[in-house]
Amino acid sequence: MKISVITIVYNNRDCISSCIESVLNQSYSNVEHIVIDGGSTDGTQKIIEPYIAKLGYYKSEKDNGLYNALNKGIKLATGDVIGILHSDDFYFDEDVLENVVHSFKNTSADLIYGNGMYVAENDVNNVKRVYKAKPFKKRYLGFGWIPLHTTIYVKKNVFQEYGFYNEDYSIASDYDISLRWFTNMKIEKVFLNKYLVKMRLGGKSTTANLQKLKSSEDFAIINEFKLFGWFTLFFKIFRKIPQYIIPRIRNYEAE
Repeated sequence: MKISVITIVYNNRDCISSCIESVLNQSYSNVEHIVIDGGSTDGTQKIIEPYIAKLGYYKSEKDNGLYNALNKGIKLATGDVIGILHSDDFYFDEDVLENVVHSFKNTSADLIYGNGMYVAENDVNNVKRVYKAKPFKKRYLGFGWIPLHTTIYVKKNVFQEYGFYNEDYSIASDYDISLRWFTNMKIEKVFLNKYLVKMRLGGKSTTANLQKLKSSEDFAIINEFKLFGWFTLFFKIFRKIPQYIIPRIRNYEAE
């Protein structure tokens, strides 16, 4: 089974090498790493250059936003399974993709998802937020529950059958496509109860000045999928609070 990992990057020279190294260091070897750069101007391309021969595909050109770049990568992918690893992110350990493949091979899953962590931008051992998932029940969606998007691995034929990221959204299309998958009972979903990814705080949707836009787009998506409007949005936001509190009372560094 071949996994295609899609990484999109724009002006992130400080983190892109750790992202690529994280993929290269995986114990599972049948991996195609597709890196789509949006025409960075900070020297990101120079950081990527030494890795190009080890990448499945690399392109640097102007795009029409992050979801346009993700769709480019997905359409280029030749793997059986597709996962997203943003340029700020890295895998929890070297066996993440091995565990994902094992789950696909031993279940009837079309989609596997797991747990994730957010870490401090300048100290990746400092866990700031834990994002634990659980076995799926459809009623959870009305309470704002959805797995962390970068822990989701999906068979390529799901994209081909049910569509790509909606580029009309600038910041919340990952929520839209996740709801498309999780409200569709034809798509078999399996929870892998392991930590899969660490994400540096400070990504596009984690900055305070963009939270208003994200909430606005989330609300439109919630209504599109006929959930519970402001009730669902409130719980989607509220459930983040314990995710920040838990690391303060428990040491996650060694997990």
